[in-house]
Amino acid sequence: VQLQASGGGLVQAGGSLRLSCAASGRTSSPLTMAWFREAPGKVREFVARITRSSDSVDYRNSVRGRFTISRDNAKNTVSLQMNSQKPEDTAVYYCAAGSLGRPYYAAGAYEFWGQGTKVTVSS
Repeated sequence: VQLQASGGGLVQAGGSLRLSCAASGRTSSPLTMAWFREAPGKVREFVARITRSSDSVDYRNSVRGRFTISRDNAKNTVSLQMNSQKPEDTAVYYCAAGSLGRPYYAAGAYEFWGQGTKVTVSS
């Protein structure tokens, strides 16, 4: 599975951005899709995840209520709508896909990663 993330950019605090991730290759597998982020000098952290059937969605506490993850299996895409953004949301955002086998919030649960898209939120 190949993943291509897009949609990053510069936004003012309180603004919105929408990230997208297009999957190609072995997309018929029952993969959970997720977004992680990595801020400068920090470890990569879980942001949100969605199961293939969209029946289970999870968020890290700091983004719950502001971010929304969704997917379109017909188009093999997963999106992250980010509203009410804060300077602490500044990071490189990565989309990931995996069959899990580990907790969904662990980076090791995902076998496939996109290249990352940079999000900068100015105060």
